[in-house]
Amino acid sequence: MNFTDRIKPTDKGITTYLDELKNQDYQIPTFQRDVVWEKENVKKLWDSIYKFYPLGSILVWKTDLKLQNHREIGGHKIVNDNFNRTEYQYLLDGQQRTTSLLTSLYGGKIEGREDFDPALYVDITVESSDDTDDESYKKRFLYWDEIDDKNGTFKRNISKKKKFDEGLILKLIDIKEKYNDIQKTVIKHPEIDLNFDHQYIEELGRIKQVLDNYRLSFIELKGIQVSEVCQIFERINQAGKPLDIFDIVVAKTFRPKSASDNGFYLRDLIDGFREINNSRFLQLSDFDYLQILSILIRENIENSGIVNITPRYLNDIKTEQIETIWADSKKAILKTFDFFENTLNLKGPQLIPYRYFYLTISNYFYQNSNPDYDFLKKYFWFNSLHRDDLLSNTTDIKNHITFLNKEKNKEEYQFERFLIDRDTLRKASYSSKGVSSRAILALFATNQPKDWKFTDRNVIAENFFFSTDKPNLHHIFPTDYIAKNPGSNTIDNNSLMNIAYLTQITNLEISNKNPLDYICDYDKKPDFPTAIKSHLIPEQILEWSSLPEMPENALDLFIEQRIDLIIEQLKSKLNGIKFEVIDTRENVMAEKE
Repeated sequence: MNFTDRIKPTDKGITTYLDELKNQDYQIPTFQRDVVWEKENVKKLWDSIYKFYPLGSILVWKTDLKLQNHREIGGHKIVNDNFNRTEYQYLLDGQQRTTSLLTSLYGGKIEGREDFDPALYVDITVESSDDTDDESYKKRFLYWDEIDDKNGTFKRNISKKKKFDEGLILKLIDIKEKYNDIQKTVIKHPEIDLNFDHQYIEELGRIKQVLDNYRLSFIELKGIQVSEVCQIFERINQAGKPLDIFDIVVAKTFRPKSASDNGFYLRDLIDGFREINNSRFLQLSDFDYLQILSILIRENIENSGIVNITPRYLNDIKTEQIETIWADSKKAILKTFDFFENTLNLKGPQLIPYRYFYLTISNYFYQNSNPDYDFLKKYFWFNSLHRDDLLSNTTDIKNHITFLNKEKNKEEYQFERFLIDRDTLRKASYSSKGVSSRAILALFATNQPKDWKFTDRNVIAENFFFSTDKPNLHHIFPTDYIAKNPGSNTIDNNSLMNIAYLTQITNLEISNKNPLDYICDYDKKPDFPTAIKSHLIPEQILEWSSLPEMPENALDLFIEQRIDLIIEQLKSKLNGIKFEVIDTRENVMAEKE
């Protein structure tokens, strides 16, 4: 095709376009954005049309390629299930305007507002004050909920309802389709009395002229491939949300159904996978799933062309590649989630230090009939709590997969020295996205900590039946206590060394009580010492509870003893691996001395 044919500006009447849309002449690809529909914006849109201002071009892609489409727009069906044509017209830009125009004229439904009627009405008694008037449109264009007096409930609307009853507020679609009848009725109104020059008649005529003569601008694209369309879409939407790589892959890998083929639609594949059970891990983002699939394709299909997990290579994933690995990928991903959830007792993604674990461990489980869970647990804890970040980039992923493949293939492997810094633990503070924070909280969670009031109950359970069952992070030494007794550590208020998991109801009951007070209450329970141990909390705190007051250096002692317990816990989990503990705070102090 000649380059001059690739872009063709054109235009058509607004009502012609909407009629063609209802006739299924246009489709909306699934990578188009959800519509953010607002009353005020729709009114402004019609005010621009009323004033014959330009709206900007609607971008249409003409192609013989059938993509997955939205079935409806504003509640109006725009494509049938067995919709087949030799040429398709996809809206790449203009869905928002199209939805607003279509529902304004023909009504419909707006998602999340099932009881709202989006059909627009016009008050022909409203006149513009001058050419720069930018307020009258709010009164000129109305919705039914601004007109109806609700049987007198809203007195402010009575005048508008009266105007409607008198035929001075009219439905926009009626002006389009019943203009002659409406004009005859309006001209007989007492205020007009057959005066064709009356302001109301002129206003009615203007609205009809707008509907008949306003033309929308279109830019038609032809001879353009999907990858180019995605680039175009992303560039024209720079001011808004960029096109997600998952949307691109969905569009590129889509294959329509036929008599001999079930077709392929990646979005349905992932959404269906998420519905297998109620595991929180299944709700990972589309992008996470796409990266997992890319790794499984790269590692298990020769010459796949997928050499990295960046958008540049994700864009090259092919339908047949996903189909080749999908059955075994589902098993591998589910085994990965099961490992986190039921072997490590981590009940959601918020406790996974590195999201790249999903990629490396899924590949380990892929077509692996004899996984070594003890090895995998060591791998997880080694990389989660090592002093250095060992899984923070794509090069690390490749090295990790090489290492995991050695065990998978039952070859010789060896963990390097594990190094942990006491001062890193000392300074560790809660952060929802911090690697060390997630790792330490995961270590606390994996011990299946028991509640202090209900000592036979696991705090971190798979299902929460009441809001009070949810696990909370509890400050063992309340912040008020720390403010008065900071100790030499001067720990952060959200220090992870001072945090434990408790059920919400127990956390609320303790509130900001001194440990001496609430521990005395719970220590009467025979299982309380065992519950304390499950949180990696020093038992000495039980001894202090029998004293009239805490030792002056209680917080310092507690922090150091809890660090000892965490380190011992890690040593047991990394049994057989060279384990080294350093304390950079002591080194700094020594240098100063």
